[in-house]
Amino acid sequence: MTSAQVDTSEKSSGTSEASEEGYERGLGSRQVQMIAIGGAIGVGLFLGAGANIAKAGPSLILMYALAGAIVFFIMRALGELLLYRPVSGSFAEYSREFLGPFFGYFTGWTYWLMWVVTGMAELTAAAIYVNYWFPSVPQWVTALVFLVILFGVNLISVKVFGELEFWFSMVKVTALIGMIVIGLGVLTFGFSAAGDTASVANLYQFDGFFPKGVGSSLMTLQGVMFAYLAVELVGVTAGESENPEKTLPKAINTLPWRIALFYVGALTVILCVVKWTEFAPGVSPFVAAFAKIGIPAGAGIVNFVVLTAALSSCNSGMYSTGRMLRNLADSGEAPAVFRKLSASKTPALGITVSVLFMGIGVILNYVVPEKAFGYVTSVATAAGIWTWLMILISHVLYRRAVDAGRLPASAFPAPGGAKCSWIAIAFLLFVTCLIAYDADSRVCLYVMAGWAAALGVGWLVLKNRNPEVAERRAPAPLEKVN
Repeated sequence: MTSAQVDTSEKSSGTSEASEEGYERGLGSRQVQMIAIGGAIGVGLFLGAGANIAKAGPSLILMYALAGAIVFFIMRALGELLLYRPVSGSFAEYSREFLGPFFGYFTGWTYWLMWVVTGMAELTAAAIYVNYWFPSVPQWVTALVFLVILFGVNLISVKVFGELEFWFSMVKVTALIGMIVIGLGVLTFGFSAAGDTASVANLYQFDGFFPKGVGSSLMTLQGVMFAYLAVELVGVTAGESENPEKTLPKAINTLPWRIALFYVGALTVILCVVKWTEFAPGVSPFVAAFAKIGIPAGAGIVNFVVLTAALSSCNSGMYSTGRMLRNLADSGEAPAVFRKLSASKTPALGITVSVLFMGIGVILNYVVPEKAFGYVTSVATAAGIWTWLMILISHVLYRRAVDAGRLPASAFPAPGGAKCSWIAIAFLLFVTCLIAYDADSRVCLYVMAGWAAALGVGWLVLKNRNPEVAERRAPAPLEKVN
């Protein structure tokens, strides 16, 4: 092996490269684990499940299980890449390395868009949830207060971000486990007003498990995939994890039980306690179930949990957008000023610019009609699907390079290798077709087409100003691994 090959191989091992990014390795195992758990629990479950239950009935459980399996394939593919080369801004870096500079540029900016748009939606949602307790407070005031607080948290240090995200996730996890335990108690002992009708038979006796047909069930997959957005956030933490070789595999490998418990398990219990025909769009199924059981503070408890879910998502958005802008700047695909770190080793300017764009959400509280929230989340879903596709395609190409002896093998190989990635790619393309078929959600594809055109123009300008950027791959590929 030549000296150049040795240098590249060491870089590919990940540790030295990640440490040289300049970030503080301030996220411990406890925080990375909770960030991973929190990424699998969000507003998509607490609120979005209500509309999807009305569309699909009990079969929604199967849709969450199916999508959950695909998400696990995605995360294991990402895990293999992360242990090959753990870097902050991983999705863009892997796209840049295996597909070319343009794809790294496009993926980085698209992931940034996903979180900015999600941040707008979550700020509005959080303001609405606060109105449950304080209806006289204007929504824009609440949204602005939350924006400023979370902005300050992200500027202080990554440790403060990690600690806040830990407690946000702890609230969500504790609440969901409590809901499951109470639901199982109703099913087992028959207490409360719901005890007389609670039964496993509720899953099939009201027009069957697929009450509105298989087609209607499949149409919920787009909403289900939105619920899983942010699960890949653990990849963005790679450059700031204390021990990525241990914490990242552990966080990813616990994903199946999190999906089984928090999504499949929680929905199964809820739909056994309350028959699916009693749920309606726009109403949290958990609030409805607690109301049926007769717990007086149930609605308020769930409202608080959903509020923490929205704030958690916005907090994560500020974290990831700043890191992604710095990664783009490091690659010459964003203004060089975004490369600078503050005294606390945070990409302060990138976070600030992202927060200013999220602040549009405060303004939108005046003018956005009801359907706007759905449009915004569908745009976030389309951007998320692109990110996942780039992870999977990069993984397929990485495995080819390993098999050909051009790159070192990862310490965390994905089960099934590239085959599972191909299955996940086909599934995501199928979901994209479903989005195009649905009149309400296909608007996001128009938005993404406009976004792609804008990025295409930006790329042409970038190439003319800095031709070296168009030739850059990260890192330089190995000639041979002996």
